[in-house]
Amino acid sequence: MTLPAHQTITEDDLDAQLAAERAHLDASRAALRRMREHAEALFSTGHTVAGDAYTAEALGRQMARRIAELADDPDTPLFFGRLDLRPEQDLRDQGAGSTTRRHDTNPLPDHADHAERARFHIGRRHVGDAAGEPMVLDWRAPLSRAFYRASVRDPQGVVSRRRFGFSGGTLTSFEDEHLDRGEELGTGSRILTAEIERPRVGPMRDIVATIQPEQDELVRAELDTSICVQGAPGTGKTAVGLHRAAYLLYQHRERLRRAGVLIVGPNRAFLSYIAAVLPALGEVEVAQTTVEDLIARVPVRATDDPATASVKHDPRMAEVLRRALDARIGRPAESIVLPDGSFRWRVGAEALARVVDEVRREGLPHATGRERVRARVLALLQRQAEARRAESPSDAWLRRVARSKPVTAFLDEVWPAVTPEALVFGVLCDPEPAAGDLFSPQERALLRWPKPPRSPKTARWTAADAVLIDEAAGLIERPPGFGHVIVDEAQDLSPMQCRAIARRSEHGSITLLGDLAQGTAPWAATDWRDSLAHLGKPDAAVVPLTVGFRVPGAVMALANRLLPALAVDVPPGVSLRADGTLELRTVTDTDAATVTEVRAALGHDGSVAVIAADAAIERLRAALRAAGIETATAEQVGAAGRVTVVPATLVKGLEYDHVVVVEPAEIVAAEPRGLHRLYVVLTRAVSRLSVLHATPLPAPLG
Repeated sequence: MTLPAHQTITEDDLDAQLAAERAHLDASRAALRRMREHAEALFSTGHTVAGDAYTAEALGRQMARRIAELADDPDTPLFFGRLDLRPEQDLRDQGAGSTTRRHDTNPLPDHADHAERARFHIGRRHVGDAAGEPMVLDWRAPLSRAFYRASVRDPQGVVSRRRFGFSGGTLTSFEDEHLDRGEELGTGSRILTAEIERPRVGPMRDIVATIQPEQDELVRAELDTSICVQGAPGTGKTAVGLHRAAYLLYQHRERLRRAGVLIVGPNRAFLSYIAAVLPALGEVEVAQTTVEDLIARVPVRATDDPATASVKHDPRMAEVLRRALDARIGRPAESIVLPDGSFRWRVGAEALARVVDEVRREGLPHATGRERVRARVLALLQRQAEARRAESPSDAWLRRVARSKPVTAFLDEVWPAVTPEALVFGVLCDPEPAAGDLFSPQERALLRWPKPPRSPKTARWTAADAVLIDEAAGLIERPPGFGHVIVDEAQDLSPMQCRAIARRSEHGSITLLGDLAQGTAPWAATDWRDSLAHLGKPDAAVVPLTVGFRVPGAVMALANRLLPALAVDVPPGVSLRADGTLELRTVTDTDAATVTEVRAALGHDGSVAVIAADAAIERLRAALRAAGIETATAEQVGAAGRVTVVPATLVKGLEYDHVVVVEPAEIVAAEPRGLHRLYVVLTRAVSRLSVLHATPLPAPLG
């Protein structure tokens, strides 16, 4: 209980409070263990209470998921904060009772507004005692919002807010803000600062203990609201997206369990880095993928040159494919005549043409349209049979006629079945018919295969071809959609890749995360409105995050020197961190200097990354290996050793305590948007940055 303002707090009182909080932590862990044991008991006996095999299987999946959600990591604290509310505050006005939206959350008791019950510990998940009383409130519960947003100006019924300091899973300290006395630490909180600046080893951690008010507003945006977050490095945009996924699953559990949540990242190394965040928050059923894996219908066995890839990623290709598919639909030249025992049924060419025209106007996917034409022709034949026989044909008759040779031959003539691969194959063999007035002769020449393969099955498809095949598949059949899609590093999505994601979120919402300054693809976005239009969400709000909590100020200032040369309209990032170190060193032997720098970095806590142009990676890895320093690749998150050697092209979205950047000029020279790549590379450090170069630095850094 918070002590009155006039009462002196002695050291013994503080020790007693710390002991009480530790006891509450122990009791909460024991309660969580009981909850998990109860779920395990239900799982082991579920088959005996289920009415049938299907119900037993569904119950088994549900309980297995529940057990996974209740896993306890002893190194992760169950709660990180505490709210003391005004005793007279009606907690239901705060939305406490609506925590029943989730199956594992109990409504607050009727006497919740009593002074004795006006204290709540806030943590990563709900924990209840044997009587169902909340021992830890989930950070996503409506009442928990006050932990992130209450202030002296708007206390939201909060008397005091307490933050806890932990070492591993051990509670070591606490820090109070008495809002009723005008005390508010904000970013001056020692515990908050320590948590933000804690060394990073292994995969990304959640940020539930450090979410800032502007981040919380984005996390708790409504499910039907699509938003685009333009975030400078270190502003927590990736964390906002992941925590938004966890929040939406909490608030709309059943709806999103059916529709699903999808996270799209830039590469598999990034997905490995973020993979532990949602499970730590109790969410184990979110699909995570890259765009390439999302659209993988064919094996990618070849590479386009940049100019050809750019043409294939151009949004005009969507119209080219639509035209190519539309050209396959014809008009019937003859009537259908169907022998049926002693009868002959006939549908004239004019009636068939009307059927085809009607279905075309309906704008259905091609495969659906083919079956719709079949069904309407079958209906015409059925009416004739009913009129002559004075009875309805049997289901067997309907199935036989629907697959009869005259009907099938008619369909193959006017509405032929086609595969996505075959459609793209035809366009790349001869782009002229569909692309003649959309692309220049030079662009059409880039599209055309110099030596066409014998068939779609023998084609050596490229990554850009796979995007076209997915577009073609969307014209032919509807892909499964998701209730919410979160796209990170979205500035590098091409218009055609945006369309691939749009097809999977047509009836859902999206959270778009990125930084225009970090766009490195040839087709990188320069205006979020263009990307949002291709994603089918043109009215989504674009919200900037400019205040960084992870990248030190000196490092951010160095990276900001590049912004004028990047030709994007984004505000410079601002860091709240005055700590961290930056060193730029001219060396004669970059390999030897890298080894020396890594040895020095290992003298500090945290992760170490060596980042260089892709061509230099194996050489640097060999130099470190020869010096006896164990290294991992970007994909080996959590591997033995603290040193990772990362190609510049794979480092986007990743963070390390100490970053050693080798030869910035080589990174810039390696690709057309090399300065953008260097901007990404320089902002991966969250404590210390060392830049080693034997050749002069790029001019903007001069």
